[in-house]
Amino acid sequence: MILTVTPNPSLDRTYEIPALDRGEVLRATVERMDPGGKGVNVSRAVAAAGHRTVAVLPLGGAPGALVAQLLAGQGIDVAPVPIAGATRSNIALAEPDGTLTKINAPGPELTPAESESLLSALDDHAVAEGDWIACCGSLPRGLGPRWYAELVARAHAAGARIALDTSGASLLAALKERPDVVKPNAEELAAAVGRPLATVGDALKAAEELLTYGAGSVLASLGADGQLLVSGAGAHFASASVATVRSNVGAGDASLAGFLAAGGTGPDALASAVAHGAAAVQLPGSVMPSPADLDPRAVTVSADIPLNRPLSEPAS
Repeated sequence: MILTVTPNPSLDRTYEIPALDRGEVLRATVERMDPGGKGVNVSRAVAAAGHRTVAVLPLGGAPGALVAQLLAGQGIDVAPVPIAGATRSNIALAEPDGTLTKINAPGPELTPAESESLLSALDDHAVAEGDWIACCGSLPRGLGPRWYAELVARAHAAGARIALDTSGASLLAALKERPDVVKPNAEELAAAVGRPLATVGDALKAAEELLTYGAGSVLASLGADGQLLVSGAGAHFASASVATVRSNVGAGDASLAGFLAAGGTGPDALASAVAHGAAAVQLPGSVMPSPADLDPRAVTVSADIPLNRPLSEPAS
């Protein structure tokens, strides 16, 4: 069972448009509405793969009720934590060439009591030894940077394994509690070590540095360049060929779901992560891939890291 915690969920509206022309009336060719937030997307991808998942998240107002309804319709067990504020609504504009423009709302401010209720939600679910808890996304207003660190500590006390996908001060604080897996992208990895990353080798060194900070392993997403899995057992690099990029919304979350569903350790889990991410970018909006969408043959995994390969989008 994979339980996800999403402190700042959203109701996501995606519009596919011919072109983004500022100041003009834009007419969408396709409109989608999905439950959003990084942990929510992980649960959606886990459910699409046929595994049981529970989504713990604060929900409020009409948008929150709709998020719960949409998740339940996808076969996800929803564990809502009621809050006074309304769940945020986000907008994404997708162009035919794959360019995506996003407008993310800040979301509600959680009270100290709501913050504690969200932490305590772990106690309300039977977390078995070895289960995965994926803690994902930005923190809403009202939650301090050590909130994830407290969550990691509580989850470890319950015997669960922790996958953490966050950034900045929240990531650095949580590393002290030794999460089992952290999943930064290139920009987040560069920010964590305080230096720019220009090559895959730079990213490898940065990931190895996060191990010294407390991470059990690092699943680093390098965008179109591939992914790195770095742990005390060694390092592997994986990439996949993608015919057409339609939307990258939630692709990293689908990747984390694939990694955890395949056991959350080793090159086979890395291959699953890359296959899920590659499938997700070829789907509209934030649609999560099903097993039928995956193409494992397009994925290559190797312990031979291309250290000198430049990152197509250097991280600073």
